[in-house]
Amino acid sequence: MIRVAAVGDVHFGDDSAGRLRPHLDAAAGRIDLLLLAGDLTRRGLAAEARLLAAELRDLPLPVIAVLGNHDYHQGAEREIARILTDVGVRVLEGESTLVRLDGATVGVAGVKGFGGGFAGACATEFGEREMKAFAASGRQAAAALRAALEGLVCDLRVALLHYSPVEATLVGEPPAMWPFLGSYLLAEALDTVGPVLAVHGHAHAGSAEAAHTPGGVPVRNVAQPVIRRAFAVIEVGGREPGVAAGIARGARPADPAGSGS
Repeated sequence: MIRVAAVGDVHFGDDSAGRLRPHLDAAAGRIDLLLLAGDLTRRGLAAEARLLAAELRDLPLPVIAVLGNHDYHQGAEREIARILTDVGVRVLEGESTLVRLDGATVGVAGVKGFGGGFAGACATEFGEREMKAFAASGRQAAAALRAALEGLVCDLRVALLHYSPVEATLVGEPPAMWPFLGSYLLAEALDTVGPVLAVHGHAHAGSAEAAHTPGGVPVRNVAQPVIRRAFAVIEVGGREPGVAAGIARGARPADPAGSGS
């Protein structure tokens, strides 16, 4: 059984020091892997990424991340990725990585993802140039996720996203926002390969309850404003991932995200 700590939407800024590292240190030896599900910075500034990097430096466990829409806001996403990579974080975008944990090889496929909506109410590549580009971005993200998952040879596959692959984890957000919070195409990519778990962020007012893709892949929304603690701990390796009891439940930070998803 592998214990995965996962959180998204930490939105690090000038006032964020100490919001993550003390809780990671307190859970030392009880978590095996840390996944960061995008929106790591507040305004997409390199200086904000450096604050987060200071919290993650020299952690005694693998850290894997994807970026989110906030991290792209200033056009500094490559610098943000480099800053995190320099302290040992593996930043994925349409890529995968392998880690050896407790005798098992865990493969993580990561992609930011994109919006587009869900079956019956989704964007299509028809009409204006802008609509075609919007729909195509969602399709390309899903294709990248599928390829990254299919390329993994391992005991356990995990998918790391920022945008949601299912509607159920968005419940609580205004339904009119859902096309901008996820895409059913991501779920189709997951169901093609069947990872043991998919985690995402982005939907600050969504649901932390366990959900599933149509094909049965477990999905969790781990946005920090939703889980209301430093990170969630999810056990994988059995038939169904479960939330580990008694770990990292004491931290209930105020929403550090400011406004917007």
